[in-house]
Amino acid sequence: MICFKPKNENINLDLNLDIKLYYCGTGDCECNYSWGPGIKDHYKLHFVHSGHGIFKAGDKTYHVSKGEGFLICPNVVVSYKADPGTSWNYSWVAFHGVNAEAYLKRANLSEANPVFQCSKELHLNHCFQQIFDSTRYEKSMDVKSLSAFYELIATLIEETSIIHTDHNLVKRQDAYVKQAIEFIDTNYSRKITIEDIAGYVGINRKYLSKLFSDILSVSPQNYLINFRLQKACELLNNSGLSISEVSNSVGYSDPFLFSKVFKKYRGMSPMSYRGKA
Repeated sequence: MICFKPKNENINLDLNLDIKLYYCGTGDCECNYSWGPGIKDHYKLHFVHSGHGIFKAGDKTYHVSKGEGFLICPNVVVSYKADPGTSWNYSWVAFHGVNAEAYLKRANLSEANPVFQCSKELHLNHCFQQIFDSTRYEKSMDVKSLSAFYELIATLIEETSIIHTDHNLVKRQDAYVKQAIEFIDTNYSRKITIEDIAGYVGINRKYLSKLFSDILSVSPQNYLINFRLQKACELLNNSGLSISEVSNSVGYSDPFLFSKVFKKYRGMSPMSYRGKA
């Protein structure tokens, strides 16, 4: 059995860390081995490599086997044990941090949904092994182990991206639109297209257009144009930039096209708008 606590000698423990690793390990459990009932004051993620057993959280019971895992959440009464006459082998990592819950939610893991299945079993096993191997690096064990942990969580996030319920489908659609808006917000000054936005979100342009129409009642193209023009208005009002400089700053390399679009959507030229302001 491997079990260790990553060194934190070079970390200021008074800081609210993004993720703080508590301890981790891997090994075989004897037949009928059990833990609990009890609580943890942190998160603890288990992944089963072989065998099967039972995980209880609150008043719910889950049967967990090879290729599956379970999450213990802080202050939830839990217990787990191998099925009678069998043994199981699993790895675990315990952690907390200001963004721990947020990362887990992205992987669709929570107190209400603590069990998961991972088809990328070999990759997940590799992530655990990388955490364990970090002990070989005396000066950077904490960084090495965190890096492997982030890769583990990223794998789970990718694995649980398929949503099955109608309620969660709506949440996923909202998330697509939010991601598109965030992409526009950080890239509007570049020459981006609707295909670029859809590609970033991971859906096709037609579906992106439908979501914008259904949720925002505007097309992605018009949203992008209005976003850029709003930024242009702010620059025209509050800076001494030339019209050409404003144009380049909001993603239009051609100032004549910028002026044409601005007049169409704002009812006046950029110069007239600045004079009015």
